[in-house]
Amino acid sequence: MAISAVLAAIAAFNIYLASLPPISNFEDIKPNPVTTVYSADGEVIKTFTAFKFEKVSIDKIPEYLKQAVIATEDKNFYRHRGFDTMGMVRSTIANISSGEVKQGASTITQQLARILFLSNEKTFDRKIKELIIAHRIEKTISKDEILEMYLNSVYLGSGVYGVSSAAKTFFDKDLSQLTLAEQALIAGLPQAPSVYSPFVNKKKGIERRNQVLKRMYRNKFITEEQMLKSQKEGLNLSKKPRVYSYNKAPYFIDFVLNELKNIGFEEAEISQGGLKIYTTLDYKSQNVAQNTVLKRLAAAKLTRPVNQVALFSFSPTTGRIYSYIGGKNYEQSQYDRVSKAVRPSGSSFKPFVYATALQQGVSVDETIEDTPLTIRDWSPKNYGKKYRGKITLWQALAISSNVAAVRLIKKSGVDAVIQTAREMGISTPLSNDMTIALGSNGVKLYDMVVAYGAFANGGFRVKPYCVERVENSRGVTIYENSGPKIVKVINYETAAGMTYMLRKVVELGTGKAANIAPNVAGKTGTTNDYHDAWFVGYTPDIVTGVWIGNDNNTKLPGITGGALPAAIFAEYMRTATKNFPASVFDYPKMNGGSSLSPIKMDDVDETVDESEEEIYTPPIQDKPPLPSAKPNSKTLKINKIPQKQEKQVFDSAKANLVEYDDEKVTKPKEKNDFVPLPGM
Repeated sequence: MAISAVLAAIAAFNIYLASLPPISNFEDIKPNPVTTVYSADGEVIKTFTAFKFEKVSIDKIPEYLKQAVIATEDKNFYRHRGFDTMGMVRSTIANISSGEVKQGASTITQQLARILFLSNEKTFDRKIKELIIAHRIEKTISKDEILEMYLNSVYLGSGVYGVSSAAKTFFDKDLSQLTLAEQALIAGLPQAPSVYSPFVNKKKGIERRNQVLKRMYRNKFITEEQMLKSQKEGLNLSKKPRVYSYNKAPYFIDFVLNELKNIGFEEAEISQGGLKIYTTLDYKSQNVAQNTVLKRLAAAKLTRPVNQVALFSFSPTTGRIYSYIGGKNYEQSQYDRVSKAVRPSGSSFKPFVYATALQQGVSVDETIEDTPLTIRDWSPKNYGKKYRGKITLWQALAISSNVAAVRLIKKSGVDAVIQTAREMGISTPLSNDMTIALGSNGVKLYDMVVAYGAFANGGFRVKPYCVERVENSRGVTIYENSGPKIVKVINYETAAGMTYMLRKVVELGTGKAANIAPNVAGKTGTTNDYHDAWFVGYTPDIVTGVWIGNDNNTKLPGITGGALPAAIFAEYMRTATKNFPASVFDYPKMNGGSSLSPIKMDDVDETVDESEEEIYTPPIQDKPPLPSAKPNSKTLKINKIPQKQEKQVFDSAKANLVEYDDEKVTKPKEKNDFVPLPGM
């Protein structure tokens, strides 16, 4: 019965379509306005349009390219009236059964109707309008004219519209110079440009190209010999800068696109919908950040592509992202080192140990031994083997004492420290042993900045976001951020105590290079043999983290967290904090007690603040710099959490630096190895 009703409805709809007139003045119609992305201070930071649009007549477009598009997108193009009746029957039945639009069966003419007149929302109403407009287009212009307009207007990824721009962007060629394999690759892009773009994923681009070639063979456009030969052809992409997309903050834009997709926007809707996307980015601060990292890295002679940097800055109270730099040069590497790279944190992890102790009732002026320590076969050491006797907690953190941090985690419990780190925002695997106190495990810069935000915000963790609102091409707001997503993770007193101690780090300790104002707090981090240098710091209104390292995990030339990262932080924050003059922490004043040992707080170590013991660090691939999911045999085996802390087992290798694959779920090896992150 249902199928009969569907067929009857389609027949009636066909009669209605036959009565529709052609579209008047069709030659004057232009595609929807381009989508534009704005910063919070009104700067246009991205437009989804070709930098140079060139209309190409149908006779100038290679025959194989036209055939490839038809074989892939609409094999019955020259036989239907704007829509594929049988395809529509199949998709209609599937959509009615599911109660939503899941299958599209869109012809080339329907896609052109959507490009010229409609949005990409998946609704029955839009689909009906699409069919009507497609049929009227077929009544107005010829099939070749439809194909010409489509091939000049379709979005093909990387800011590229039309096949001519695609040929120049991807292959640095004119259309007439493209090989069969290159034409097939372009023809495979309309379905999912960001997925199949060879600039994004060469492997998927080649797989999609080969599917297109197979369809061309099945439709008798090419021979089997041509198909097999072209499927074996290598991918020779253009090495010129991609100027076809206007993009002032590329790593941030990638983050924006990901957030939009999570909200529910489709790629075609974003790129072709004529949207106005208003973001949280402070472009003035972003520009200062970009210029600062390039200038500072050049001065330090870190000019090779493998020398990398990342900077992430957001509001700990609202969640607004102010600046986002995922690498030194987006053209050379699109890998995002803010949200994807997992690197050992060194001493920048120590605040989670101290926060756990404060949560358990320890005070900032309580004393701790800064003396040599051996636990089983492990003897952590301070840098330069300097020990200062009995000192206060805030002094131990300020000078980044290793033995004090280990004593503190032994007292508080490894599982408690892991739980604190998890709740504050650390999402990567943490091994269940005391070496995490020295930052032996890999973390993300994004997570570290979010976690430090709870110190600045009274113990509340706030989720960062980048999209404020979205307007459609008619100026109607179709999305607006609902406000900060907040979770209480530590108590107010702990946040106050940590801010006091981290302020001392900047005022008197290893982070003095970041001491630009009385309201700056933060922590340095430097891993063994100078592989990674960190500084994460904050004011009441802005949290900023800076990481410097090499993608192939080789040594930096003696760079510490208290030097170059802290200097970059300071230069950036001088501009970023101008939006928040006279800002102060809403925390009670603390005296911090006094040391029982007459150490000089103005004579702290300005070099590596980690243990001299070697921590094994597995190599990280350079191209792309994606971490391996398999632990090296030299790394520490994860142990179960003991019933009593004194039964903790240690390995002299000291570190379980399991490289973490962000794209795959890594299951915990033991109970409590990976505590789920709550509320985020």
